[in-house]
Amino acid sequence: MPKIKLHWQILIAIALAVVAGLITGHPDETALGARAVEVYDFFGTLFISALLMIIVPLIVSSIIIGIAGIAREGRLGALGGKTLGFYIFTGLVAVIVGLVAVNMARPGFINGEPAGDQLALDRGAEEVVDQVEEGGAGELVDIFHRMIPENVIRAAADNELLGLIFFALLFGFFMTRAKKENADTLYRFWDGVFDVMMRITYLVMLFAPIGVFGLVAKVAAETGVDAAGPLAIFALTVVAALAAHVFIVMPIIIRVITGHNPYRLYMAMGPALLTAFSTASSMATLPITMDCVRKNVGVSQKTSSFVLPLGATVNMNGTALYECVAAIFIAQAYGLDLTFGVQFTIVVAALVTSIGVAGVPMASMVAIGIILTAVGLPLEALGLLFVFDRILDMLRTATNIYGDGVCALIVAHLEGEKDLLPKSQGNVNI
Repeated sequence: MPKIKLHWQILIAIALAVVAGLITGHPDETALGARAVEVYDFFGTLFISALLMIIVPLIVSSIIIGIAGIAREGRLGALGGKTLGFYIFTGLVAVIVGLVAVNMARPGFINGEPAGDQLALDRGAEEVVDQVEEGGAGELVDIFHRMIPENVIRAAADNELLGLIFFALLFGFFMTRAKKENADTLYRFWDGVFDVMMRITYLVMLFAPIGVFGLVAKVAAETGVDAAGPLAIFALTVVAALAAHVFIVMPIIIRVITGHNPYRLYMAMGPALLTAFSTASSMATLPITMDCVRKNVGVSQKTSSFVLPLGATVNMNGTALYECVAAIFIAQAYGLDLTFGVQFTIVVAALVTSIGVAGVPMASMVAIGIILTAVGLPLEALGLLFVFDRILDMLRTATNIYGDGVCALIVAHLEGEKDLLPKSQGNVNI
């Protein structure tokens, strides 16, 4: 009997959770000797706790290995600088697009009121506000102070993730500048830590359907169908922001930098975009992406063989945009009027974590957990995002792949390559 893939298991769990929640939503309904809602909350809380358990070692080891791997292989030259610079730039642009969209649409508010009650968020707004203020996320200056931790161990214990991310970036880069024997030992150590954490992450993900069932069933039991409205508006906000990034912002960047007709790239990248949408995996799409970029866009083997594999690992425009919108949506649902400092923290965290956890199963959920923790928001709302996550994952993966193609085109142009994006697209590989 063929094994059901994880995303289908999660989708089935969501459907069953909605049904179970609606059936057992009455306060008198019990299961296993306790109220049904308490049973759902038990499994949902276990899943959230497991995610919290893996965040610190996973994010630190993944960033250290990622940065060290790039520097170790000598790929930080001119071509590497242009590629990484463009990926960071477009990632930042994507986050800003998401920031504008979520502040305009305000999906976390329904008729001017926070949607927390409709989404069955347990904590009151006052408690969350106090937690955010205690975390120091309200002042821009304090954000920069927290990016440089006085004590790395204490920062890890207190989930001061901005400081840990900054430390990991520095450690990964300068690790390759140490004596060869020391650098090799450190690299093997952190690579081993990352390998172990990935195995633990896969173990946690095996229980994701049960955790998601508990989280969604709890919401359905407490709110009925009331939660559908805010979540649908949130999903539409994400879709609109992704569309604006892909069909407006990126074409402008292509036109300004290269002078080419940006809309030819959609046809040239068509097979890769469709594959990315169907698989929701940048790595699985990589062979088709490389074929499209070489044969249809006209980028050389030298450029595409460097830009695209790196992009499949670190270029996560759609993911970064989604993380930003999701974090602010949750804050809005609690009734928070986010200051510039908090939103700046979310922008930085979304940009860095979209790179740092790119290869992790269900990376966006792990990254959103990191962002919420960084700004002092509770993680209980994380389960709500699973309801529409599959379709949004497909869309943001296609956005990521399109961004890889844009980068390959622009870097090839900057490297002086000719005959890019030929007018005739009649031989597009499908």
